[in-house]
Amino acid sequence: METMTVERVIAAPIEEVFAWLTTTTNYTNSPLILRCRLTRHGETAPYGVGAIRSHLWLIGWFRERITRYDPPYATEYVVERSLPSARHELGRMTFTEVDGGTRVCWTTRAEIPVPLLGPFLTRHVARPIITRTFRNILDTANTVLSSRVRSKPGVRTEHAPTNGAESQ
Repeated sequence: METMTVERVIAAPIEEVFAWLTTTTNYTNSPLILRCRLTRHGETAPYGVGAIRSHLWLIGWFRERITRYDPPYATEYVVERSLPSARHELGRMTFTEVDGGTRVCWTTRAEIPVPLLGPFLTRHVARPIITRTFRNILDTANTVLSSRVRSKPGVRTEHAPTNGAESQ
């Protein structure tokens, strides 16, 4: 299994960032995402625990189930099915208020289930594609949400660094 983490400060309040990133139909604002649908509502909120999401990204198709929903601080999911096939243990987004906005930490733990070549393909093919896609979605969220904050009358914002950090 390979753990992939992308972090980004988004220049908007935590509640807005959480709402935007947990409503995955927003991801289609990113050029790397073709279609996202909520196929089953969650227990206490549309994208809450038990919700099923279906995503068609340039890298494949994914059906995800929400396993944790703690607004506005965290959400977790597991990929139940995908094409191409992958094993998936965890998907998590955490949200923390910081100067200049909200720090988002998006982590996934997955692997390509191919005998012998799986670890190599996961690290050298899947990892760069997945982290690039996550960065692109977070950059899109920042563009959309920071423009909303700037357009509110009387709101003055200090902009946080826009570089995303990636770790193992």
